[in-house]
Amino acid sequence: MIKEKNNTTLTFEDFKTEVLNDYKIAVTSRECSLLGRKEVLTGKAKFGIFGDGKEVPQLAMAKAFQNGDFRSGYYRDQTFMMAIGELTPKQFFAGLYGHTDLDFDPMSAGRQMGGHFVTHSLNEDGSWKDLTKQKNSSADISPTAGQMPRLLGLAQASKIYRNVDGITIKDKFSVNGNEVAWGTIGNASTSEGLFFETINAAGVLQVPMVMSVWDDEYGISVHAKHQTTKENISEILKGYQRDEDSKGYEIFRVKGWDYAELVSTYEKAAAIAREEHVPVLIHVNELTQPQGHSTSGSHERYKNAERLGWERDYDCIRQMRLWMIAINIASPEELSEIDFEIKKEVLEAKKEAWNSFINPIIEDQKNLLVLLEQISAASINHKDKIQKYISELSAIKSPLKKEMLVISRKILRFIEVPNSKALLSEWITSYIADTQGKFSSNLYSDSAQNVFSVEKVLPEYAENAKPDLDGRMILRDNFDALFTKYPETLIFGEDVGNIGDVNQGLEGMQEKYGELRVADVGIREATILGQGIGMALRGLRPIAEIQYLDYLLYAIQIMSDDLATLQYRTVGKQKAPLIIRTRGHRLEGIWHSGSPMGMIINAIRGIHVLVPRNMTQAAGFYNTLLECDEPALVIECLNGYRLKEKTPLNFGEFKTPIGVVETLKEGADITLVSYGSTLRLVEQAATELLDLGIDCEVIDIQSLLPFDVNHDIVKSVAKTNRLLVIDEDVPGGASAFILQQILEEQDAYKYLDSKPQTLAAKAHRPAYGTDGDYFSKPSAEDIFEKVYNMMNEVNPAKFPNLYQ
Repeated sequence: MIKEKNNTTLTFEDFKTEVLNDYKIAVTSRECSLLGRKEVLTGKAKFGIFGDGKEVPQLAMAKAFQNGDFRSGYYRDQTFMMAIGELTPKQFFAGLYGHTDLDFDPMSAGRQMGGHFVTHSLNEDGSWKDLTKQKNSSADISPTAGQMPRLLGLAQASKIYRNVDGITIKDKFSVNGNEVAWGTIGNASTSEGLFFETINAAGVLQVPMVMSVWDDEYGISVHAKHQTTKENISEILKGYQRDEDSKGYEIFRVKGWDYAELVSTYEKAAAIAREEHVPVLIHVNELTQPQGHSTSGSHERYKNAERLGWERDYDCIRQMRLWMIAINIASPEELSEIDFEIKKEVLEAKKEAWNSFINPIIEDQKNLLVLLEQISAASINHKDKIQKYISELSAIKSPLKKEMLVISRKILRFIEVPNSKALLSEWITSYIADTQGKFSSNLYSDSAQNVFSVEKVLPEYAENAKPDLDGRMILRDNFDALFTKYPETLIFGEDVGNIGDVNQGLEGMQEKYGELRVADVGIREATILGQGIGMALRGLRPIAEIQYLDYLLYAIQIMSDDLATLQYRTVGKQKAPLIIRTRGHRLEGIWHSGSPMGMIINAIRGIHVLVPRNMTQAAGFYNTLLECDEPALVIECLNGYRLKEKTPLNFGEFKTPIGVVETLKEGADITLVSYGSTLRLVEQAATELLDLGIDCEVIDIQSLLPFDVNHDIVKSVAKTNRLLVIDEDVPGGASAFILQQILEEQDAYKYLDSKPQTLAAKAHRPAYGTDGDYFSKPSAEDIFEKVYNMMNEVNPAKFPNLYQ
């Protein structure tokens, strides 16, 4: 049944040893789940969601999982992580307590709830480890089925590495594309659209993916009859089964308590996926969930006595135990002794994890109490109040850092002795500074390859060069240079390949670089993003194209919950430097001309958002990003593809700096700030205003995230003393963010002689046609009159009211 790597049959003793070891892992995991629930219910941990009932199939999956493989899973895979050697009981409990030290909780240093797992892909300096020499897990997220799109990309990377020549970085990421991407999901979550979108895409792409559905018949309290047609996911996916005439899936169904059959099934699945690059679905049914969904409720509330009795009888560990006794692997007494020893080991691990977590905080508490007693002794009028707070703090047996800060900050209000106030103020400030980073670091890259590491390189032009190329051709020729320079770079999206994208910015690229590197895909934005995330996690440099900015809404959940949080939730131990290419701003109609920038920038902190005004600037952003290790969204201007631009000589080399604004016109009277397509209207209005004696300074933001890192806008406002932000988004959208950055972060309010103002689009989506655009979004006349009216307020004699 179980084979060694050299394919020789194990002796019975070896087989017995292996099975007993599996049993020990299963029992250890179960005991962690049982004790974990108690820790939550007694208040030591905040919330628990555990893997009990899924132990045996996860053992089988772990046996087939090899170095270089990747998991993209479900938050109940703790047994699997223990089986591959990436999770100990002590680490399990450290995660449950929210320990903010990666040495104790290597999964997220307290940033995610328990059950969310990861392996470390990066060295301390942010460089890649050799992922072919370790077992890998991409970082879990909680949103149901949210792990599915990323799984597709993890699997596709193997296909790219196997079939695309010349990728020089390959050695750390793949051995001839032999790696399998392993997905896991609960049966109820297969109702999500992301599951079906990914299943369909993997079948089309034919990638090495093994998808396990853990089926215990419930989704929290809701039975499968309310979740899935026929109550059976493998039954309704039978149409995906491959046959002699058509490609598709290999589909297996196996009982979750049948150890021997599970091991055999996972061996078969791994061989098919690894060797043939065919996706496999394994429907693992007849599973149980002994403690219910989570610590927030009990399953006795929604399962009847018959179901609860069945779950006790068919608990996978109980069935494995009975099978082991039946074939003489161990006696009941031997297994009971193993159970007893494991209970002691897990209990000891829990105690060690708790002490490691709480003792440093107790030490902080003691030091703070000494300081507060000194302050109380010196107090004149508020000693009783201070002493009351000291008593409250002393009574807390298991303090949190929050509790110490709450009390110390309240005491600060009552200190009248300057020296005492200085001492406590210093303690509070220092404690917050020391602690805050444990919760707020690594939203962006700290490595030497972050976006600020790349120096600006200007486009070079021939002497007396004239605007001689459409903007789309600037992009095309620059992509050509990049695909040659970086063999690991590839691009994919709707209409990207055969026709070279809807605006021909990739004209001829598929013919030159092949269908795997310049690829058409189906209409499925979420999994386009997922392809990019997964491939970027494995060292490739994908560019995922979303055809129009408005269609980004289909993918915003994946961008927000997965990509944007990746470096943060792994404390810098994984990265996915995906470039997302799209086009937007002014065109025609509600869903082809929107600029929902406020929504986007507030949803995807952790991803850079770049808003070039022309295609040379956009090309420069792509050149910059491919030298960096961070994800970014680049929004090209829809109405710029046919506008003429000068032809650079150094395609692939000029670089637009990220986070730096550009002053397009200097002026003395007012600062106009905008980005993207609207800038052409701003420049037009500024020229017309100059004829009336109003000298505008025009600034192109270029990059919304990060925003003006050199604080150049405030320097302009200090000169002009007036500010107008012009934006295509709805009122209070991106313009609110821009104003907050300028007024609050840059303190530009100090220099204003007039009220800072915004000019945005109407609150509704833009209407169709040229008139629709004119009446929906700021026009050159709107900009002119807004500026003129601001100057009218300053000098009504020189600038009389236009409409009176």
